[in-house]
Amino acid sequence: MSKHTSFLRFLVLSSVLLSSVSYGSAGITSSFVRSEWPSIDIPLDNEVFAIPKGYNAPEQVHITQGDYDGKAVIISWVTPKESGPNKLQYGTSEKQYNFSAEGTTTNYTFYNYKSGYIHHCLVDGLEYDTKYYYKIGTGDSAREFWFQTPPKIDPDASYTFGIIGDMGQTYNSLSTLEHYMQSGGQTLLFVGDLSYADRYENNDVGIRWDSWGRFIERSAAYQPWIWTVGNHEIEYMPKMGEVRPFRNYLTRYVTPFAASKSTSPLWYSIRRASAHIIVLSSYSPFVTYTLQWRWLKEELTKVDREKTPWLIVLMHSPLYNSNVKHFMEGESMRAAFESWFVQYKVDLIFAGHVHAYERSGA
Repeated sequence: MSKHTSFLRFLVLSSVLLSSVSYGSAGITSSFVRSEWPSIDIPLDNEVFAIPKGYNAPEQVHITQGDYDGKAVIISWVTPKESGPNKLQYGTSEKQYNFSAEGTTTNYTFYNYKSGYIHHCLVDGLEYDTKYYYKIGTGDSAREFWFQTPPKIDPDASYTFGIIGDMGQTYNSLSTLEHYMQSGGQTLLFVGDLSYADRYENNDVGIRWDSWGRFIERSAAYQPWIWTVGNHEIEYMPKMGEVRPFRNYLTRYVTPFAASKSTSPLWYSIRRASAHIIVLSSYSPFVTYTLQWRWLKEELTKVDREKTPWLIVLMHSPLYNSNVKHFMEGESMRAAFESWFVQYKVDLIFAGHVHAYERSGA
């Protein structure tokens, strides 16, 4: 089945991406005038970071795919004061919640910052191409949202993905998010560098993770965001006594890695509509015989072009770029995986990191 029997639309919303396209040619395709650089962070008292009304009201609500084939979601949220509720209600009619699901709850400290209670709830057994409504919390603190499941895995399934990376929480970030929300994108492919909280120190690191979660909720509570880890998620801060990489990220943003037989939430794959999407970690070991290398080698053999004619790879650091500050940063991964990408005819590779738009094609 040719990939041209299906239609995938890609919305590149942020000026931070490089895509490697199987069909096309390199070159300047349009002009771009960058706004003020660097863009400053939005103050914490801005309404875009507003805390929901009500005691212990759920906040920072976000969704990601919860299985391999798109019939499950993982819904996550934070309750700031108490550990409950860790359940949600859902159904296919507005304000009629015939089903419920229970999640897991955790919290953590980072320096002297103590997080709220972080909940992750798997909602599975869903029907394809169906709108679901869900409710988190009780009484005056309850909040209601909805999401749409994708069409079934099929070579003719049409779908629209958005692509954003290196987002942060600046005024430019807000502009990017607002443009995406107006674009008609159905699922967001996020190619790393989420909150940029590592620009801060001490308790402000955790506080800026909270503000970013409230910032993206306007979109991420209503459709899946597919996560890729970036260098700003590492947060190795020995002066603060924090030496465990990815701690904030891994606690707050989960992935369905086990569904694709991955051993780490930092690399995994999903299938959605007519696309097979592979997510890689630029900042985890990937050379010969490492866990990520072994997993990718096996995962590529599972791609079935009769069902998913589009094969897409996400990573943070691009394999190629012409940025002076980042030139050849992706060379090690290119040396490890490029021959496989050619062998298996990967259609698109999306990356971020360089904060400029480039593309190359063969």
